[in-house]
This record gives sequence, C-alpha cells and structure tokens, in this order.
Amino acid sequence: MWSEPTLVQRAEQPYVAITVRVPMDKLGEVVPPLNGAVFEWIADNGGQPSGPPFWKYNVIDMERELEIEAGVAVQQPMPGSGRVSAGVLPGGTYASLLHTGHPQELVDATGALLDWAAGRGLAWDVVDDPAGERWAARLELYRTDPSVQPDMAKWETELAFRVKDSDGSEA
Repeated sequence: MWSEPTLVQRAEQPYVAITVRVPMDKLGEVVPPLNGAVFEWIADNGGQPSGPPFWKYNVIDMERELEIEAGVAVQQPMPGSGRVSAGVLPGGTYASLLHTGHPQELVDATGALLDWAAGRGLAWDVVDDPAGERWAARLELYRTDPSVQPDMAKWETELAFRVKDSDGSEA
C-alpha cells in the first residue's frame, strides 16, 4: 500500500555513506548491514544523524550491477574516512510517495511512482552512460526502525526521485 505520489521540495542535505557495486539479486544481502555500519561510524566520529537511513541508487544497470550508497543524512557536513564517504544530497523537486508494507513490495511502488511521473510529463534527473542510468538522487528512505517495529509488513519507506524542470535543466 502506498500514498498518492506528490512533488516535494527538498533542501540540500549533507550525508555520509558506504558505496557498493552489487548485482540486483544480491542487493538485499549486502546493503542492509552497511546502514548499521554508517550509523556506528557517525557515532564514533562525533556526528549526529538528521534523518532515516537510505539507499541512494547512483547507477542502475539491471543486466549487470547497481552502484548504491547506504547512507544517513547528518546535521553538519562530515569528512569521510576509510570506506565511509561524504556527500550532499541535491536540493530541488522530487517525486515522492510513502509505501507501507514489506520492502519486497517496493518494486511495485517504484513502478507506480515512475508511471505517475510519466503521466505528468516529468523527466528524471538522470543521464544514460555506458555503465547504466546515472541518477542525481533516487532515494529509498527507511522510516521504520526494525528494533521498534519488527513486523516488516508495517514498515514505512519513502521513495524520493529527483526530477528536472520542464526545460530539462536541474530542478
């Protein structure tokens, strides 16, 4: 089950993340433990999270592999170290919906968001290159803490995909 998609404005937001390249069929095994490692790194380095953990899909090539960042927004910019890198989520207009249910259902919710945007003539902030689709910001924000809500059928996940202005420039 998901909410009606909407357009939202998001401000730039500093974050830290661990980047991985992973085949689609291994995604669920690799990325979730990385979010915990990022939270631990933030605590060890004196930072403060300012939002839920997320996956940021940077490059999508369903035939080969995905480049994904397992990240967490932080209150103040932090320099990365080791396998943790620092970045800034771009501000601008995002198409968004809130999904309630098992994370395996996100494929259908993503399809609904893509269809909704296509029906409104929205263009994504994405570039095709030989490695795959390179996204400015395609986010899955995990709003439910599994230690508080162990029933995965009740988890809330926000999809937020950055769109371009109608003239093709960045939103």
